[in-house]
Amino acid sequence: MAAPKIHKTNAMRKLEELSIPYETLSYDNEDGLIHGTAVAEKVGLAPETVFKTLVAHSGPNGFVFAIPVGDELDLKKAARAAGEKKIEMLPLKELQKWTGYVRGGCSPIGMKKHFPTFIDASGETLEHIAVSAGKIGLQMKLSPEGLARAAQASFADLTK
Repeated sequence: MAAPKIHKTNAMRKLEELSIPYETLSYDNEDGLIHGTAVAEKVGLAPETVFKTLVAHSGPNGFVFAIPVGDELDLKKAARAAGEKKIEMLPLKELQKWTGYVRGGCSPIGMKKHFPTFIDASGETLEHIAVSAGKIGLQMKLSPEGLARAAQASFADLTK
């Protein structure tokens, strides 16, 4: 039986446009478990290689942070990386309006507007990183360098 056809997301199209190799990993989300550690388990990857996408802001300025799913964003370190005095998490109800993505399907690549993006330094030495492909139930696995290039991101110490 043929595998179901995956409709390309903005994130996947961006990677292809830049000729960045990636692998898609799909998972069943019928059980409602879409938090990072559950996703890591479902796709069979170590939690330290699966990164969640968090969006924060300082007034009208948005910032994107990709950190391992088992870690917590340190807002002081994130503000320092972003060159801001203080940042706060974007309210969930604002996520789709700012990014074009929904919770559980927010990718650091292919947002409707580009925001300064930072990847936790722990990802820099990994062989691969998995992030949301822009749709709940779909992850993309790619090199840290590929992720940084596609998201126009830099690496920084971001976690507690």
